[in-house]
Amino acid sequence: MPTIEQAQRQASLRFADLGIDSARIDAEVLLCHVLGKSRTYLFTWSDKHLTEQEQSAFEQVVSRREQGEPVAYIVGVREFWSLPLKVSTSTLIPRPDTERLVELALEKMGIGKGKGLDLGTGTGAIALALASERDDYQMLGVDLQPEAQQLATENADVLNIANATFLHGSWFEPIAEGEKFDIIVSNPPYIDETDPHLSQGDVRFEPDSALVADENGLADLAISPIKRENIYNQRLGFLWSMAMTKVKRLARYCSALVTTRYQQQDYAGVDRVTMGQFKG
Repeated sequence: MPTIEQAQRQASLRFADLGIDSARIDAEVLLCHVLGKSRTYLFTWSDKHLTEQEQSAFEQVVSRREQGEPVAYIVGVREFWSLPLKVSTSTLIPRPDTERLVELALEKMGIGKGKGLDLGTGTGAIALALASERDDYQMLGVDLQPEAQQLATENADVLNIANATFLHGSWFEPIAEGEKFDIIVSNPPYIDETDPHLSQGDVRFEPDSALVADENGLADLAISPIKRENIYNQRLGFLWSMAMTKVKRLARYCSALVTTRYQQQDYAGVDRVTMGQFKG
């Protein structure tokens, strides 16, 4: 049987041959998952031989990754905002770029108690990140998929974040009449169903419901918070995370309803977040 170092190196080379940019990290994460150990263990015990059972299990997960399956789905966890979140094939895998939305939301939330709404919450990543930073804020997440709502609730329980709750429903549908929020955030579906990127990379394994929107990827803008300005307290506003072209479209769509609207870039320098505040 190979040593830990040999198994890791062989898997990394196999991934690299397939053009996987994160080959070394993927191999480390998968081996840690199989062994139930930390990355430090891999380096400390690099000359330790795998058992036959460990080698067999590692080969299975390496093969899954070679087929393109995302590491997050294989191991069932993805870290977001330093929070280990459970993920499943019913939810989008949280992206590092979405952390930019969290940063901007925290800046807008200011001082004092408040209520926030995360539409299309998925794993609960954005709502839980904000709730973890602001225990004086009550965060509510909504998702159309019951499996996603259940997973987000489970993540809140595991992380012991008591100021975040999650409901099942379509956008504002489960929101009680008269309930208002200080800030609304979302990373909604915005990809057109004919977009060739849907057949490439990790996206192939993610649910269409979290990625695709009708009307060239713009359908969900029509039922976005700009149609429900009465659900806001006037103090803050909304932040929407999506691709550059959709950011600009949303900003134009909002122009008649908001006093301020502007875009912010993600870590790669791409326009990613539209921010606005309603007139009042």
